Amino acid sequence: MLSAMVVGTLLAVPALSAATPAGSASAAHTATALATPSTPRPTVVLVHGAFADSSSWDAVISRLERQGYPVIGVANPLRGLAGDSAYVSSVVDTIPGPVVLVGHSYGGAVISDAAVGHPNVKALVYIAAFAPDQGESALAILAKYPGSQLSPALTVRPFPGGQDAYVNPADFRQVFAADVPAGKARLMAAGQRPAALAAFAEPSSTPAWKTIPSWFLVAGADRAIPPAAEQAMALRAGSHTEVIRGASHAVLVSHPDATAHVIEAAARATS
Repeated sequence: MLSAMVVGTLLAVPALSAATPAGSASAAHTATALATPSTPRPTVVLVHGAFADSSSWDAVISRLERQGYPVIGVANPLRGLAGDSAYVSSVVDTIPGPVVLVGHSYGGAVISDAAVGHPNVKALVYIAAFAPDQGESALAILAKYPGSQLSPALTVRPFPGGQDAYVNPADFRQVFAADVPAGKARLMAAGQRPAALAAFAEPSSTPAWKTIPSWFLVAGADRAIPPAAEQAMALRAGSHTEVIRGASHAVLVSHPDATAHVIEAAARATS
């Protein structure tokens, strides 16, 4: 029955064209709609950083999906820069169309390496993120730009083969999410995913921001990555930059509209 209906619909199209006067706007619109499929939007791949998980993107994902963007929130392993980048790269391998790769915090270092060798990655977006140069680590960047309150707030727990770092729940809101409601910040602290300490000391390979256009959202009151460091990395990468005054490191949670806006700007530039 379904096949007969489909065939009937296809057969009806020429009959409609014949019955419509030549030059009719309706006929032209119908022909254009049939002949020209809509251009697919790029897939937005979101990579969370340390002390967070993919749920930190929830409000941003909702906004992007309402605009018609396919979205993938990648579960960043947080084990080491080379391995994490290879994992994200493997996800990008499965996406046939254009990609906008977005990283928050340590996720910025991951996307910088993961995008290399992927011609379908058309834009990089850094959200209060690290954008290291070749041979540079997250720790080296923090050492160069003082002001981070992250290190003294960390709690370290051993795991087989290494050490994991967590943000002490008592310090989490102050350091990571100062402009997030207290109840939400408590949930984020309890559900945070730890990062292997070694990941922060691992140097970056050749960064993709040297060849791929980038956008940067600077959190103006970030206490994890100093805003001066974010602005310097954005300038070095030649990024389109927006600064949100008073925003914490968890700017993607506290300012999802602004975060989505920057991502959409990058996505529109790919078309």
